Amino acid sequence: MDFIFIEELRVQAWVGIYTREKAAPQTVELNLTFGVPDSAAQHDDIADTINYADVIERIRQELSARHFNLIETLGEFVVALLFDEFGAPWVKIRIAKIGVMKGVRRVGVFIQRGREGISLPDSSLIAGPEGKP
Repeated sequence: MDFIFIEELRVQAWVGIYTREKAAPQTVELNLTFGVPDSAAQHDDIADTINYADVIERIRQELSARHFNLIETLGEFVVALLFDEFGAPWVKIRIAKIGVMKGVRRVGVFIQRGREGISLPDSSLIAGPEGKP
């Protein structure tokens, strides 16, 4: 399986349980890695893969239009979007709220899922930024 990654995608999202979080969107940062068919590289055809520009646009659309109480729920929503709309067989996502607490750079969640019957790759093979999952 080949993988596409998107790093440091910043999106305005409605997420949180506190009044201040419900009053205005906040910046969240997403790092995504998702599986794509090996045939994309073999045929050199965008139709054989997942178009990352389409993924980014859909995520921006959806997160600007919905409210999530929990960042975990937001993450599961993005995973389901990649599975259901784009047909990804495997997804790893790291989502963080930026600067939501004094003295804390990021607070977030990490999710890794494979479709039923798809085994999860060894995380060390597909490390994220700076070798982190």
